[in-house]
Amino acid sequence: MKILITGANGQLGRELTKECLEFKNIELILTDIGDFDIQKYNCMDKNKIQKVTLDITNETNVAEVINEYKPDVVINCAAHTAVDKCENDEENAYKINALGLKYLAIATNAIGADIVQVSTDYVFDGDGNTPLIETDNVNPQTAYGRTKLQGEGFTAENNPKHYIVRTAWLYGDGNNFVKTMLKLSETNKVLKVVNDQKGTPTSTVDLAKVILKLVKNKAYGLYHCTCKGECTWYDFAKEIFKIKGIDTEVIPCTTDEFPRPAKRPKYSVLRNLALENSVGDITREWEESLKEYIKRI
Repeated sequence: MKILITGANGQLGRELTKECLEFKNIELILTDIGDFDIQKYNCMDKNKIQKVTLDITNETNVAEVINEYKPDVVINCAAHTAVDKCENDEENAYKINALGLKYLAIATNAIGADIVQVSTDYVFDGDGNTPLIETDNVNPQTAYGRTKLQGEGFTAENNPKHYIVRTAWLYGDGNNFVKTMLKLSETNKVLKVVNDQKGTPTSTVDLAKVILKLVKNKAYGLYHCTCKGECTWYDFAKEIFKIKGIDTEVIPCTTDEFPRPAKRPKYSVLRNLALENSVGDITREWEESLKEYIKRI
């Protein structure tokens, strides 16, 4: 199987690469908009990984790359995920999060390839108090959420062989909340962390395994995929310091105490119902995945 990963230098792209290399029958085309290092993967078979520059907002570039390499599956990890920057520049967010998906979906459909689009909890308004399932009404409140939802639509409209996977509070090999908290704890004995937003911390390891399982089983459709359980950012920070044995004090605060350009969902816990009813939900409790991640870093 030949898999092309866009945004391969991001957190999820890096983890997917590691997971794919565990399989002998997978050939990888890793793409990103800029240069990146693939030597760290220490792949013995140099023909198993190819590196290509790809700008998903360039329709011609997308068509040329897809037609040249003819992947069986394209997994799109490229996205504009800086939610506050999206709020101030929705036009650029639309190009990356929506139009890019339209181009990828059209190009993959033309050669009969599958497409995986990674989406977000921000497609919901966050005003509820029970876990959200795939059929719940969407109502994005931010530019980021709107453009990601448009990307979902373009994916489904232009390639019937699609997997749309919504996730949330993702962390892995890159900049993320876990590393931010650990860095801040080096110079702060007391930290204020928001305690009125609830979601589920999700490891890229769990998400990558689910994506590859869906692809292997040709289980097309719309899915939620987060680790199990729920917590606030305050709870998340407390658990990080508990695992590491750090004595930094964490004080709960409200969202209003840290105003941001983009509105954050108050409640965006996702339930992996479609996974439960199809290939099975193989994700772990969020505390278990977090403990493994912290040991690894």
